[in-house]
Amino acid sequence: MIQKSFLRSGHLPTLVSAFLYFDVSFMVWGLFGVLATYIVASLPLSPAQKGLLIGTPILGGALLRLPMGILADRWGGRRAGILGMCLTLVPLALGWLWADSLVELLLVGLLLGIAGASFAVAMPLASRWYSLDHQGLALGITGAGNSGTVIAAIVAPRLAEALGWQAVFALAAGLIVATMILFSWLAKDSPHQPPPRRLREYAAPLAERDAWRFCGFYCVTFGGFVGLANFLGLFFFEQYAMSRVTAGTLTAACVLAGSLLRPLGGWLADRYGGTRLLTTAFVYVAAMMALIAMLPPVAIAVGLMFLTMGLLGAGNGIVFQLIPQRFQKQIGVVTGIVGAAGGVGGFLLPTLLGTAKQLTGSFSPGLLACALTACVAAVSVWSAQRAWSSTPSSLAEAAAS
Repeated sequence: MIQKSFLRSGHLPTLVSAFLYFDVSFMVWGLFGVLATYIVASLPLSPAQKGLLIGTPILGGALLRLPMGILADRWGGRRAGILGMCLTLVPLALGWLWADSLVELLLVGLLLGIAGASFAVAMPLASRWYSLDHQGLALGITGAGNSGTVIAAIVAPRLAEALGWQAVFALAAGLIVATMILFSWLAKDSPHQPPPRRLREYAAPLAERDAWRFCGFYCVTFGGFVGLANFLGLFFFEQYAMSRVTAGTLTAACVLAGSLLRPLGGWLADRYGGTRLLTTAFVYVAAMMALIAMLPPVAIAVGLMFLTMGLLGAGNGIVFQLIPQRFQKQIGVVTGIVGAAGGVGGFLLPTLLGTAKQLTGSFSPGLLACALTACVAAVSVWSAQRAWSSTPSSLAEAAAS
């Protein structure tokens, strides 16, 4: 339940508009993933090429999140968001009217990363309106915009069945235009937005070990979430021989778990501290992925994936509850840096799974590698907690909670 003190603080129209911008952008960003089974039906692609095609929009988002984060710091989130939506119309038009080869689709996918970069704008736009004790919930609500992937996974395959996959890009462009109108009306930059800094100052967080720690944590939580969200449709379709629409529906159910639990993760971190919760989440993710690597019957696999996505979504909320406590005056650029790392993780996961399938004939080795990565992440958070507990800072307080 949202606390009354939270509702009385901040700026609710901006929070709603940030969520809406993020949600619709995530729908667009995930189109290649949810339409993959339709796109590859007309192209003779190897498993590795399929993984690359699915991962390319995620890579584009990773590359553009840092520039968009800097732009949000210098221009303000409202203007940066409007620009981002205008630019997103370009790859949607190309996907609708032009792209019909692997090279052309890879270019469109890379440009779709503009939509994925919305993360670095929406998060600081909402964050700057709320005090530290409400950061987890505010960023969790905004970050729940990754539920756009759920909507895309449910709706896009059905539209592709009826109209063809290219037409889905045209409809998505109309949705972006409508969202841009609402966003420009509702969103407002916080009066607490810091003044623009020199460009070289934006690189300063890279000298901080904590920035790299957060990058690693988010590479696993968000990278795992968005990578699986985009790859699951193809995984269910190829591994369990189900229909494209059914694969999309099951993907949507799994993604929904992560989307719903992201705000809960941030809220729990506000109350109990984030580091121990994050360590626990990574341990359980490792266990779930190891079980999925055994390729169990479809009902068990879907249940395990549902739990895994929920844990990864909660982990996303926990990571972004911790960041403002360490980088209060650099939220925009650090959000961009950490978000870029998450995007890199999201690109690597489908590429890894596709390559593993091509080399071994099975998804199992790639899934097992994901489980081992989560184990390493759990150890890394435990190590960071010990360092923060010996440091006089708000993060030390969070680690000790």
